[in-house]
Amino acid sequence: MRALRIVFMGTPDFAVPTLEALLNQGYEVVGVITAPDKPAGRGRKLHESAVKRYARDKGLTILQPTNLKSPDFQQELRALKANLQIVVAFRMLPREVWEMPEYGTVNLHASLLPQYRGAAPINWAIINGETKTGVTTFYINERIDTGEIILQDKTAIHSDENAGALHDRLMLLGAELVLKTVALIQKDKVQPIVQLETGQLKAAPKINRDTCKIDWTDSALLIYNKIRGLSPYPASWTNLYNPDKPTMLKVYKAAYREEGHSHDPGRLLLKDGHLEVAVHDGYITLLEIQISGKKKMTVKEFLNGHQIDNLAKLG
Repeated sequence: MRALRIVFMGTPDFAVPTLEALLNQGYEVVGVITAPDKPAGRGRKLHESAVKRYARDKGLTILQPTNLKSPDFQQELRALKANLQIVVAFRMLPREVWEMPEYGTVNLHASLLPQYRGAAPINWAIINGETKTGVTTFYINERIDTGEIILQDKTAIHSDENAGALHDRLMLLGAELVLKTVALIQKDKVQPIVQLETGQLKAAPKINRDTCKIDWTDSALLIYNKIRGLSPYPASWTNLYNPDKPTMLKVYKAAYREEGHSHDPGRLLLKDGHLEVAVHDGYITLLEIQISGKKKMTVKEFLNGHQIDNLAKLG
């Protein structure tokens, strides 16, 4: 059995259960690397990462480098004498860092690699209408998300599940997979698998504002998947014309049905207390929305304070 000295690298909430699982299992975590504190909110007060808050509460050694290529940081990292590095939702590492530990640097990725390499695998899996996904552990190399696979675990994507709910499930599934991975490394029983580059690979690039804009000429199913794939963050959006000056409208929750009609795509219809948007093969029923400058609300709450014009549309 190898005696492991682990450095953990991560920043957001997604990474915390894995760090917690390693500590609860009794592994020696000799240091935690996380993002520098950033100003946030109206007062621009410094905001600590979720990983930093947890690590500080546990009394762990914390490093917050601004430059991973800095000789000073790498000297501090080397001084921790780690022989294994675990990375969960951090950032791209230079070769000097991922090559440092004797037993390698392992990354947890929220997809079934080689599918959905990139920054937003959870969002894109739902946007693309996938019915299954999972988590993968692999050894980091010089190309993002392409290293040799150690383990994978699959799970179904529910038809009404949004990105937030799937995130929370994969967060816990990933923590369990990392424990299994570390146990194999400790026993020197890893049998890594080279990622195949055959077939049609789907990417998971960073989500931007244009990605989030709803195209009402798409099918009802495509629009429905986009809404739940971007909910609750960063959220899909559209412009509300009621009937003239546009107002930005975010859509967090919706339903859809396929049905023939003669309305133009984007036409907003008020039916029996429900807001429906016409698309070419049916309707999107809006359930939870947010008007620019207002809080998130149900459509019922929205209709209590807003009048919908007969010529209202989204676009």
